[in-house]
Amino acid sequence: MASLAHHFSGLRCPPLSSSPLCKPTASSKPSNRVSTTVVAAVVAGTYALTPAQRERQKLKELFEEAYDRCRTAPMEAVSFTVEDFHATLDKYDFNSEIGTKVKGTVFMTDMNGALVDITAKSSAYLPVQEACIHKIKHVAEAGIYPGLVEEFVIIGEKASDDSLILSLRSIQYDLAWERCRQLQAEDVIVKGKVIGGNKGGVVAIVDGIRGFVPFSQISSKSTAEELIDKELPLKFVEVDEEQSRLVLSNRKAMADSQAQLGIGSVVLGTVQSLKPYGAFIDIGGINGLLHVSQISHDRVSDISTVLQPGDTLKVMILSHDRERGRVSLSTKKLEPTPGDMIRNPKLVFEKADEMAQTFRQRIAQAEAMARADMLRFQPESGITLNSEGILGPLTSDLPAEGLDLGDVPPADEVVV
Repeated sequence: MASLAHHFSGLRCPPLSSSPLCKPTASSKPSNRVSTTVVAAVVAGTYALTPAQRERQKLKELFEEAYDRCRTAPMEAVSFTVEDFHATLDKYDFNSEIGTKVKGTVFMTDMNGALVDITAKSSAYLPVQEACIHKIKHVAEAGIYPGLVEEFVIIGEKASDDSLILSLRSIQYDLAWERCRQLQAEDVIVKGKVIGGNKGGVVAIVDGIRGFVPFSQISSKSTAEELIDKELPLKFVEVDEEQSRLVLSNRKAMADSQAQLGIGSVVLGTVQSLKPYGAFIDIGGINGLLHVSQISHDRVSDISTVLQPGDTLKVMILSHDRERGRVSLSTKKLEPTPGDMIRNPKLVFEKADEMAQTFRQRIAQAEAMARADMLRFQPESGITLNSEGILGPLTSDLPAEGLDLGDVPPADEVVV
């Protein structure tokens, strides 16, 4: 055998690819067996992949493995079950009944309202008409922006997606009624804007709530049309939230304000209207009458030559009728010399406080003289009147010169 191998060692065979035996013939059939050369080429190609290609190949294999696991055993190695999920929802769920108050965070706004996160299964919606007790066009007018944390009240549910409808207006409405009850208990004066009226009276807005002011409780004789868009001083007559009934009085508020006006006080006023018999002056929400005879010491035949609607002037309080809500005014008493109101009204206003002080002193002196006349017949009181018209003591513990009438406080400091 060794000699045979030695015999063939000198022979040379051509490559397989160049051999005629390797060329297929027309009658030859393809072999089902993969040659070792092809296998070697595939293996060599695998190792020829770049690092990026090998990484993609690895991810593909992982994805296919995960896909097979999701189809065959989706809950394998998962500790959080469906029962645990429902239990968690029940744990963090809340009462969604109408009227329930919930805390939420605004996360988006638009022209129609705002979306609010109330930690429910779905977000809730705040319509613009429920965002404020006052009428607004956009929630931003009520200070509602993304990120705002506020307490809301549930007022309904949208049938389309079962989301909840919220309201801030309902909460503000309850607070407004509470404030009205408190203001009524304190008997304070509030301002109300007239927005409408009927045959019985006018409707005024107070703290966002509509209230009714009967004509019998309005101090002026103005019509409802004349009072539209005006602010009236008001007091509460009836506050009934259950019946949604709020009744107000302008007359009571005016009487309260007038009680603070002492005779002889100087106030700033604005001419509202002119009549043949005088001018109506607005003195801080109160209408007073400046009669034609109280404009000047000189005769005034035509009021329009002295005053015009819209003029601002100083007037002095002559008297007031609290029950009827009437105030009498005068500029005549403020004239340094008769006729100044016609010739030089600026001078009258400059000297108004000085002239009013003189007027109050004369009033105080007259009252003191009247009291002294009564004391003349009551010597047991211990006070007498000397020849100079000064009240003096009968006892030694009072000043010998008596009581000077100049020390009598002015009338505006005395509660009438």
